[in-house]
This record gives sequence, C-alpha cells and structure tokens, in this order.
Amino acid sequence: MYKILIPDDLSAAGLDLLKADPQMAVDVVKKMARADLLARIGDYDALIVRSETKVDAEVIERGTRLRVVGRAGIGVDTIDVEAATRRGIIVMNTPQANTIATCEHTMAMMLALARNVAQADASLRRGEWTRNKFMGVQLMGKTLGVIGFGRIGSQVARRAQAFGMEVIAFDPYVSEENARINKVELVQLDELLSRSDFITLHSSLNTGSRRLLDAEAIGKMKTGACIINVARGALVDIDALQHALASKKLGGAAIDVFEEEPPQFDHPLFKLANVVVTPHLGASTAEAQRDVSIQMAEQVLDALHDREVRNAVNFPPIDPAALHAVRPYLVLAERLGTLQASLTEGRLTRVEVEYRGSDVAPHVKPLTVALLRGLLVGMLGRERVNYVNAPVIAAERGIVVSQALNISSSDYTNLVSCRVSAGDETHTIAGVLFSGMQPRVVQIDGFIIDAVPEGLMLIVSSHDVPGVIGHIGTLLGAHHVNIAEYRLGRTSPGEHALSVLNLDSPVSDAAMKALRDLPEVIWVKQMTLS
Repeated sequence: MYKILIPDDLSAAGLDLLKADPQMAVDVVKKMARADLLARIGDYDALIVRSETKVDAEVIERGTRLRVVGRAGIGVDTIDVEAATRRGIIVMNTPQANTIATCEHTMAMMLALARNVAQADASLRRGEWTRNKFMGVQLMGKTLGVIGFGRIGSQVARRAQAFGMEVIAFDPYVSEENARINKVELVQLDELLSRSDFITLHSSLNTGSRRLLDAEAIGKMKTGACIINVARGALVDIDALQHALASKKLGGAAIDVFEEEPPQFDHPLFKLANVVVTPHLGASTAEAQRDVSIQMAEQVLDALHDREVRNAVNFPPIDPAALHAVRPYLVLAERLGTLQASLTEGRLTRVEVEYRGSDVAPHVKPLTVALLRGLLVGMLGRERVNYVNAPVIAAERGIVVSQALNISSSDYTNLVSCRVSAGDETHTIAGVLFSGMQPRVVQIDGFIIDAVPEGLMLIVSSHDVPGVIGHIGTLLGAHHVNIAEYRLGRTSPGEHALSVLNLDSPVSDAAMKALRDLPEVIWVKQMTLS
C-alpha cells in the first residue's frame, strides 16, 4: 500500500483516479500547517502540491519514505529540487496541462492593458462617464517581444499574429528552424527590449533569469512600452518596474505573479493607474485544473508502480512513446555498470561511455544514467541509488563522467561501451542488443566474447593452456554447481583466456578458493546481475 499526501487543492478528477487504485491510500489535508507537514511527511510515499506548499530541504529530509514529489502545475521553484535529487526523490510537474489557459490569460492581460479595461470598469462602477480618460491602442501593427519561446510563448505568438502583431522572441535554447516554422524572428535580448511595444515573459526561473527585467533592462525599452508577466514574479524587479511606470517610462504593466505570494499590498505598484493585477490566475480555468489534476494523478501512479516516469525535472528524459523500445537498452546499460562494479576494486575516478550506431543515438543521456546506477548500486547497494540521484552521487564522489556518440559506426547499430578508471586499474566492457531485445556482452577488456549478462555469473581469467575448461567444469560439478552457459574468449593462442559462466546456483567460498588455487587461473570473480 502506497500513501499519498495532498496538502493543496486538487481537482476531483485527479483525486478520483488516485482513490480508484486499490494500492493507494490518499490523504487530502487542505491548508496544512508547516509544522503538521513536517510531522507527518515521513509516513508518505508521494506528495502532490500546488504553489501554496513549500517543499524545502527540511521537508525533503523528513520525508524518509518519499519517492515522488508532484507539482500540479509548471513551476517547481517552491520545491528544493537539488535536495530531492540527492535523496533520489523524483520531482515532476505538468508542463502541458495549463498551456492554453496561461496563454489565453496572457492575451487577456495584453488586451486589458491596450484598452484600459480594468480602469474603465472601475471608473464606470463609481458612476463616472469619462471616455476620454481611457483612450487605448490597437494591437495590430505593434511589435510583441516574447521572452522564453517554449510551449506557452509559442502559443501566445500564434494568437498575437492573429491580431496582426509582429512577433520577435528571445530564447537562447530555441533553434532558428523552430522560429522560422512559427514565423517569428529570433533576436538578442537587448534588441527585443528596444523594438517591442509589448513584452511578455514566459521564461523559467533560474539563477540567470532572476530579475531579468531589472532597472538597466527596463531602461533599454521603448518609452511607453508595456510589460506582461504571467510566468514567475521574480523575473521582474518590482521596484524598478514601479519607478518606470510612475515616471511614464513605461506605458503599463499587467502582473499575474509575484515573487512573494500573496504580495505586500502596500507596495506603491498597487497604487498606479497604469497597472493591471490578478492573483496568479494563469492556470485558473476549470479545464486546466481538471487536466492538471488528471495528468499529475496518472504520473504519480505510473511512478509508484514503476511503469514510466514522465515530466520529471530531475530524471533523464525518455519519450513515453519510445519507452518500450528503450527499456531493453536501459537493462543492458545497467547490467554493464553492475559488471564493471564487480570487476573494479579501486576507488573510481573516471567513467567514459561510448555509444556506436543510430539505434542508441536518441537515448544517450538516460543510458548513461542507467549505467551509472548499475555501477554505483554494485558499490553502495540498491536502496541508496536510483535513476534520479546516480549522477549526483557520482559527482559527489569525484567521479568524472563523459560520453561520446559515433552514429556512423559500421560495426554495430547499438553498441554501448564503458571504460572505467580506478587508480592505475582500467576495465572496458561493451555490450549490444541482439534482435533489439537480448542483452549481450561482446567485450571485456581485450577479450572478444558473447556472454549473457544476467543472473549468477562467474568470470575466470586464466592462462590459455589445455584443460582449463575441463578443470573449471569438474571443480564446479564437484561442488554441485550447474553451468547454464560457458563462453570463452582469448587474446591469442597460448596467452590469456577469459571464461564467462552463467550458473544455476552460487559458488561457495570453498569452491571459490579451490578455483583460485588452480595453477592456470589468474583471478576469479562471482557476481549477480538482476
């Protein structure tokens, strides 16, 4: 039985999905006090929050059973992702579910600014009829600058173009091809600031984007330009914005999000007539709330049931449509890592992974994480390492990880090769998938081999002399160990040989000693690959 805690509002559609699973116990505690959250979080496997609940390092530390923290929405700035990652906790969000709602709210805010909708409404309700005070501007022919051209930014651009606006965008991670398809001009930030009549923010919040629009940036904008922020409050320096609005440097601002929520209502910004504000309503439509709750419920259930992980911000991305095809590669990579851990005795310093062939090309990142997990599990234990924290653990231990891709390889379409260094010791292991499903080890150090990496395995390094296979088989038989597979590779006749055996039962300590005592044997290692 898994326990899920939900301290914030979640639509009934998502709750019904969670409660319908007989293996889930769901506790909904709205407006949960922090002290209560800290006291209870240790009992739960999953936590689903909205923006109201702060999941900081202390909450993560108390959540000794936590496997998943789900943010029913886009922003995860209220979650200490780094602390969760160190603990191996998946942090996931729902980036697609509220795209249209946020996009439409952006357009509503832009229109409200252009036509003074909020101010005129308030004036009329006071019994005034002062049409001349609320002269507006048309959107047609104006230039819209979009900062952050992702899902929401691109949807806003399409709607703005329907109004006859010219759209330019700044996003260092978007290709010229993407911009061309969307009929948008990519520009640098300074050019966007100087050319735009309206600027809308759709960037994620990170160290580089915090207060992206500060006093210096605002100073580069057109006199009379307007700012719309339906993304993250901390993207804009609110004091600099207030001064620019009060001095008429800017024509107006529409703000849906604040660095601190709720904000300080006595801030001078709220006294300005050329400002439209809403209380974080970007995703507040019935459709978006339903979709967010359903998507988050499905994601949490999939993660807890070990089916698939989607929209995780600290988990290697895998296209759900390709998961069935990728899974055998993940198994292969993890087993190669476990095999390396069994062969390596010193302190790891470097892991070099090489991929060859077009079949593995799209999956390099998750495969490297899978290999690291297998490597570290073999050293630290399965309960301490997973796909989330394996790269962090490697970095904390000073292990340098590199990866290379050779798509044009003519030898293999899906080879994964791993070279590890531990002091003066190095080992190279390579594997492939036969028929896209069957893992095989095809190289161990200098030995070409065809071995099945699964179950109980015994690897024997020996001199290449007559009788080695017979001596090993006889000795194991004498200790009642049945050999399922026996594969052998050698450097050249009469030099060194490597035997890889799949066994039906483990080799006892006495049998291992007897094997090591054979005069032709150099070393012997036993391992289990699940």
